[in-house]
Amino acid sequence: MKEPAVSADPTQVLAFETDCHLFDGCGFPAPGLHSFLFEPLWGDADSNLYFNKTMLLALLGSIIIVGFFWAAFAKPKVVPGKLQMVAEAGYDFVRRGVVYETIGKKEGEKYVPLVVSLFFFVWIMNLWSIIPIAQFPVTAIISYPAVLAAIVYFLWVGLTFKRHGFVGALKNFTGYDKSLGAVLPLSMTIELFSNLLVRPFTHAVRLFANMFAGHTLLLLFTIASWYMLNGIGIAYSAVSFVMVIVMTAFELFIQAVQAYVFVLLTCSFIQGALAEHH
Repeated sequence: MKEPAVSADPTQVLAFETDCHLFDGCGFPAPGLHSFLFEPLWGDADSNLYFNKTMLLALLGSIIIVGFFWAAFAKPKVVPGKLQMVAEAGYDFVRRGVVYETIGKKEGEKYVPLVVSLFFFVWIMNLWSIIPIAQFPVTAIISYPAVLAAIVYFLWVGLTFKRHGFVGALKNFTGYDKSLGAVLPLSMTIELFSNLLVRPFTHAVRLFANMFAGHTLLLLFTIASWYMLNGIGIAYSAVSFVMVIVMTAFELFIQAVQAYVFVLLTCSFIQGALAEHH
């Protein structure tokens, strides 16, 4: 009997032995946490000073975004070329469809660059999942969504105090409403806990959980397609491969939706900070 086939090298996203198939006496090499761990490309993991695959993808994604918009708008034309047209379409989609609709044109214009940057950064971090060789969504590592959510959180809290002052901000965070009477202390406690702790947590986890689950499913069907490619299992392998295609198409949709939801919530936070408390 062969031992369950799982590669010892955590840099391999599809970690399984290529000679392990159904009916060969080896167990199914199911994806797990090892599929989300990567050896340092540089440095030492024990010293917490290192550079790995996800960091490289995040860096490359940032360079691609900056390079794309720089190339598109470095020399803008009245009659835009194809690249400028695509960039303008993406920029206007976020500006008009998200920022203006949520915050309003007058208040929201100054936040357009931030929201556009967040949208395209999150999108390309998600998109790495289906790019050959990369094949990993950076946002499936909780630290990346957590940092992005933290940026939004501190912006939201800072804007709230700036717009309403200390007392007004506390009323904003606690949902102060004296008409609630005796239940007001309980309501304020729940609102404060929800606004300052739960909302930023769910902002990060929503993105992370969707990308983590999606990547796990893609791995599961991809590995299963290879594992069952033996004897009568070929028929099952074909079905699994069809699911790989279906899941890839579905992931394309989810990746864009999650980027949209992330910036929509960002704008919702900003709008809440700017709104007058009643």
